[in-house]
Amino acid sequence: MADASGPSLTERAYKAIEERIVTLQLDPGQLLSEHSLAERLKIGRTPIREALQRLARDGLVVILPRRGVLVSEINLLTHLELLEVRREIERLVARAAAERANATERKAFAKIAKGMEAAAKKNQDIAFMRLDRELNQAIAKAARNQFARKTMALMAGLSRRFWYSHYKDVADLPLCARLHAELARTIAGGDCEGAAAASDKLIDYIEEFARATVESRVR
Repeated sequence: MADASGPSLTERAYKAIEERIVTLQLDPGQLLSEHSLAERLKIGRTPIREALQRLARDGLVVILPRRGVLVSEINLLTHLELLEVRREIERLVARAAAERANATERKAFAKIAKGMEAAAKKNQDIAFMRLDRELNQAIAKAARNQFARKTMALMAGLSRRFWYSHYKDVADLPLCARLHAELARTIAGGDCEGAAAASDKLIDYIEEFARATVESRVR
């Protein structure tokens, strides 16, 4: 039985499957089996099913009646549409988090910043991805806005997977980590306008990254 103070089995299943999808351990278009996932993760099929339903809402899997569950394809046009919304939402929540975070949360943001830079120096992409997920969740929580939190959750996994699928070709992990760390530190310091500016700078980088991805495919 799970510790009542720890994550639920559904949350554990969601986090484990989401990481495998985002880091391409489960390929776009791959057919998923509840039974196989349950055996691999040592978690019952009911939490697995609930996690897959949540991942479907996030756009990371597609549930096809009588056919099964497929990992969603990576779509560049969808990603560009997502970025239009992401810039506005993330600027809002970054500013709110800088204003509303408590002392414990500010320490956590500073710790995440250090962890991201350390992961980049060691070229530990999986560690960086986990910290990126942690940062997104911490910002959404500290912003104290349930609607912004839900909107961020719909974008986060798709954004991380797109970046991970192309970063080795057209991106720079140390630069990406530095921009994320700058955002985390401005929030930790309670700098509302600085956090908004850092958020915009990060999205500028991500948009440039997306354009570079398009150009690399055209060549």
